[in-house]
Amino acid sequence: MRAIVVDEPGGPEVLRWGQAPDPVPADGEVLVAVAAAGLNRADLLQREGHYPPPAGASPILGLECSGRVVAVGPSVSGWTVGDEACALLTGGGYAELAAVPQGQLMPVPETVDLVSAAALPEAAATVWSNLFMVAGLRPGERLLVHGGGSGIGTMAVQLADAVGAHVFATVGSAAKADAVRRLGAEATINYRDEDFVERVRDLTGGDGVDVVLDVVGAKYLGQNLAALATGGRLVVIGLQGGTRAELDLGRLLGKRAAVVGTTLRSRPESEKAEIVRQVVEHVWPLLAQGVVRPVVDRVVAIEDAASAHRAMAAGETVGKVVLAVSTP
Repeated sequence: MRAIVVDEPGGPEVLRWGQAPDPVPADGEVLVAVAAAGLNRADLLQREGHYPPPAGASPILGLECSGRVVAVGPSVSGWTVGDEACALLTGGGYAELAAVPQGQLMPVPETVDLVSAAALPEAAATVWSNLFMVAGLRPGERLLVHGGGSGIGTMAVQLADAVGAHVFATVGSAAKADAVRRLGAEATINYRDEDFVERVRDLTGGDGVDVVLDVVGAKYLGQNLAALATGGRLVVIGLQGGTRAELDLGRLLGKRAAVVGTTLRSRPESEKAEIVRQVVEHVWPLLAQGVVRPVVDRVVAIEDAASAHRAMAAGETVGKVVLAVSTP
């Protein structure tokens, strides 16, 4: 098959559309002919050599894809050749074929086209698992989403708004602020020239937010804790701002707050399958109703994956970038 090959770590220029061995579906796996792959920041890190795939995972980039089932392995039930699907992957999405554990495969929502469906699995699974399964976000609570204009951010804003939470989001430009407000954010905070802690206090009458969804990590740890209300929950899902910081335990105890760090890629298949099951149960109906939608900034031919990586690295995009795979 053809796939994006990375011969050695480096910049976007190392991404090459070349040849790779065809994956073979193992017991419990489905083989998908890929129509499109979603781009994630983890792909940029892996390309640079900073985020190697877990043991046993495909070395090919790509944590999500959409396409059609072309083969099923032993013990697979519920999927047949020709079915359209989208999938949460541990790797392997930037290719013509991908082998997927059946528990990580999802039907394409009726309201979403096959290519746009590639923008859903990683964002939906990450947001649902962290905001609802971990943080327990409830109607009426207040949420601060960092990186509101990202793929994760745009999904978090929509899902939180859909359940009746009050959503605030940090963004890096006026254009992203407008886009995020249209998705349901009550207020946006430009992190380039505003103190998000002070804005949160103003927006909440000094109380703070109940949940913070953070992709920054160490750089924001102290500020995130300051922005939390009593009983608040900080969920860290990214480390763009570093891995080490001091934590004021006195403030943490005084607020009776919780700090949780999670990852998705390295979780056991059984845990991913449960997350995927809940996403299909809870998020897919919202897509069918038009309450939530995939936010796709641009669709790029997979042969031009380098330009897609450059656009994401430059912060030019709102929502997801999708790589379209043309089959011969």
